[in-house]
Amino acid sequence: MKKSVRTPCALLAVCFLFFCLSSCKPKASEESASATDAINTLNLEEVSISDLQEGYKKGKYTIAGVVQNYLNRINDLDKNGPQLNAVIEVNPDALQIATELDKELAAGKSRGPLHGIPILLKDNIDTHDKMHTTAGAIVLKNSIPMQDSWVARKLREAGAVILGKTNLSEWAHFRANIATSGWSAVGGQTKNPYVLDRNPCGSSSGSGVAVSANLCALAIGTETDGSIVCPSNNNGIVGLKPTVGLISRAGIIPISFTQDTPGPMGRTVKDVAICLGALTGTDTADSKTPASEGNIQKDYTVYLKTDGLKGKRIGLVKNTTGFHPKVDVVLNKAIDDLKKQGAEIIEIQFPLDPSVYNSSFQVMLYEFKDGLNTYFKSLEHVPVKTLKELIEFNKKDSIEMKYFSQSLLEQAESKGDLQSAEYKKALADMLKATRENGIDKLLKEHKLDALMAPTGGPAWKIDMINGDLFLGSSSSYAAISGYPDISVPMGFIDELPVGISFFGKAWSEPT
Repeated sequence: MKKSVRTPCALLAVCFLFFCLSSCKPKASEESASATDAINTLNLEEVSISDLQEGYKKGKYTIAGVVQNYLNRINDLDKNGPQLNAVIEVNPDALQIATELDKELAAGKSRGPLHGIPILLKDNIDTHDKMHTTAGAIVLKNSIPMQDSWVARKLREAGAVILGKTNLSEWAHFRANIATSGWSAVGGQTKNPYVLDRNPCGSSSGSGVAVSANLCALAIGTETDGSIVCPSNNNGIVGLKPTVGLISRAGIIPISFTQDTPGPMGRTVKDVAICLGALTGTDTADSKTPASEGNIQKDYTVYLKTDGLKGKRIGLVKNTTGFHPKVDVVLNKAIDDLKKQGAEIIEIQFPLDPSVYNSSFQVMLYEFKDGLNTYFKSLEHVPVKTLKELIEFNKKDSIEMKYFSQSLLEQAESKGDLQSAEYKKALADMLKATRENGIDKLLKEHKLDALMAPTGGPAWKIDMINGDLFLGSSSSYAAISGYPDISVPMGFIDELPVGISFFGKAWSEPT
């Protein structure tokens, strides 16, 4: 087994969104120590947004210097050395953008807390610049979208430096029934920075690894079901899947109109809260966003309270425990920590019929076909214009078909349009089960502030033959309902981190 880029440190304090969590600083392994010493001249490992802003203010850092540090680190740890394969492409204009932002600061102008903060975007998020947006697929390897996504535009307006694009499970892990998370035909296999032959989880695998290995200050991922919180679990970071509609999905390669959402991934809850506020807003290009009016916050840091757990009632979803005895041990310690900070933990069962998972899957198949066909039509100079053409393209490509099938693409192509009775019934069934008869009902009946569950188990070994080995997960409750879910580090099982998730009703991010 190769030595890790990150090694485990002491048990992290369990927290909720209103408690500012900072992860422990890992030591570089012998394999990567010399490279780290050489490139880390600014000592930016585990640096927070507040640390960077304070450094800019005092003249300790320049934005260009910080960006160069991260570019060096990407080169030495991601492309060479351990070859994490977390980054598909770096922004060739990053240093120029940083220099211009330095000039703004020198002139006394700051755009806000993200001014000069280097951020990586998952490579299914459109940018209209010199970078491509590929979803990890060969068919889009030369695709440059006609305009920025909402997310990219809001980050630029806030003064962030878009450092590059991160690798992902191809098509956001909606390609084959058997596949390994973190693999794409364009980017290859992303590796877990704690133990390199372990899986980083996906589909936002590159975003999770990049944050964990300090290749950026923040990253943006996307989730349909687990694709933000699972990489956060496996890589020991904080990941927030917001309420669907809080952040526009315009310009994001889709899976499910009902479940898709982008979200911030960082090393602390505070960093995630800062980033979230910059991304909210209503967008005419996304019909889900008008529902967020009256629920939008531009500054979520006001809800960060170190005593925020006092008097809170949190429901422990027992359905999600028991899949791994060592996870239960860490969970019990986390529960003790929560109780010491004043929370009351109530054990509950989530009344979810297993048929709901199939309903969600059917909805994804219908919406993937509809959404991808629409997305292809927005592009120029790409070799396909429909999902059907994509399937035929892949059959002729040796890399695309080397390891995995495209069974999910084919199942989606077999579906009709969104007027189908099967689609409408599946959509209604899954939303009622997870909202009205699910999260909303549990919170009301038990007078709860939130629900909690282990995010998942320790990372499994990368397996290109048998695919992923998921032992347990709690992401589907919030994912299918479209409600918010945050995963924070809970502790370690040997060298591997595991997380704990907190989720609740729609628009409850402040709580």
